[in-house]
Amino acid sequence: MPPVPQKEPTQQDRKFVVALARGLDVLRAFRSAEGMLGNNEIAERTGLPKPTVSRLTYTLTRLGYLTHVPRFSKYRLAPGVLALGYTALAHLGIRQVARPFMQDLANHADASVALGAPDRTRVIYVEHCFSRSVLTVRLDVGSRIPIATTAAGRALIAVMSDEQRDATYRILAERAGAGWPKMLEGIETAIAGYEARGFTMSIGDWQPDVNGVAVPIVMPDGTGMFAFNCGAPAFSISPERLLEDIGPRLKGIVRKVSAILNGGENEPGEDLNEARNYQGGNVVNTGGGGRAGRRFTA
Repeated sequence: MPPVPQKEPTQQDRKFVVALARGLDVLRAFRSAEGMLGNNEIAERTGLPKPTVSRLTYTLTRLGYLTHVPRFSKYRLAPGVLALGYTALAHLGIRQVARPFMQDLANHADASVALGAPDRTRVIYVEHCFSRSVLTVRLDVGSRIPIATTAAGRALIAVMSDEQRDATYRILAERAGAGWPKMLEGIETAIAGYEARGFTMSIGDWQPDVNGVAVPIVMPDGTGMFAFNCGAPAFSISPERLLEDIGPRLKGIVRKVSAILNGGENEPGEDLNEARNYQGGNVVNTGGGGRAGRRFTA
């Protein structure tokens, strides 16, 4: 089995507030497909002792981030969390800039096109465009997908710093156990593909009947990294089409979005009006250069 990176010494970091981290872990335990969770379920998902979970859920309820449902002795996310989420989305200028391009590709590919950001060992969607087809993979803003087996997740791993990547590998290896070597092989194959052609792929690795392709984009102003991905059921979008058509088109979208966010000149027929409110720039790699060349100004 490949070596597992050492754990981060968070316990030795005097600036790290453990109680705050645990409270956020409780909020992360909730998933979009589930309405409510009890203390036992939260404790199981977070690995925290039940007495600790009970104190945290009580505190989060008092603060307006959770709502207690006495009938079921469970909790659900409260509007306070939604307010934080919508505020964060409202300040992601990349969403407004990218959406028209994403919708055009979704219509062309008869697929879904999403913009995702890393969320520990998952990718959370911050924007999503659908084709008119009822066969499109139906995930929405706020949905989370695995970082290790999806094209979007692998694209994000490809542009992580060595420290970020090692920390991600450590967590993935601990959770995957004996399945880690195969998982790592899939990630490294995708990264090699990214370095060669500028995009990552997942051919039935996340779900056996879903194919996808993704391209990362990294913000040099410290606002984070994102990945654009296009996916659809395997019977409607082949690996060959991802390689020859969709992947190159997705790279083109990232170049356009990168140019707009950097205040560059628009191509004929393109409108830059939506970009004017965005603060900050962008760095993107369109392939080649290996790990040492992962970042350069578009």
